[in-house]
Amino acid sequence: MTHTVVAVGRDAPFKDIVKLMEQWKVSALPVVEGEGRVIGVVSEADLLPKEEFRDSDPDRYTQLGRYTQLGRLTDLAKAGGVSAADLMSAPAVTVHPDATLAEAARIMAQRKVKRLPVVNDVGMLEGVVSRVDLLKVFLRPDEELAEEVRREVVSYLFPAPVEPIRVDVKDGVVTLTGKIRDASLVPVAARLARAVEGVVDVECHLAGGSATE
Repeated sequence: MTHTVVAVGRDAPFKDIVKLMEQWKVSALPVVEGEGRVIGVVSEADLLPKEEFRDSDPDRYTQLGRYTQLGRLTDLAKAGGVSAADLMSAPAVTVHPDATLAEAARIMAQRKVKRLPVVNDVGMLEGVVSRVDLLKVFLRPDEELAEEVRREVVSYLFPAPVEPIRVDVKDGVVTLTGKIRDASLVPVAARLARAVEGVVDVECHLAGGSATE
């Protein structure tokens, strides 16, 4: 996560929110109160209704009926928002510091958000994780990935293989080659190697056999 986080209070004016997004090059800002407890998030999507419904004021009641039917009453209300409290989506979609990258990515995909405030057990803001942060893991060097697979997967599953297990990594793709005693562990090895953060894919060429073959 990114520990240096810009956030706004619930009374932050619309224009200040836009300025901060532009200054920090972010698409959303946590909204906090007190000493930093996250109460919501204001995003570009929350701000856009202001422009979309710019010409709707003269016929607000007609617009109200129309957009209620379309399920967009919230957007219409945000078009009249002037502060973070009016505009924010609440409660905020957040994640805890001990969440895995996979968990954070799953939450982003399911809730259709680009950034997640990272909060502790009492809801205090500790940082923000973004899609860019999640993708940085794929910048890990191939040799670093290979070493982790050898240490965390191969040594754990195959302490005494029939022949040495070879681990090669190229462009994040792990290739496992060798002969093992228990062929039922092949899919387990592939799954564990794929779970190593930064691995793009796994090609498993492990064969079962015995020491007498």
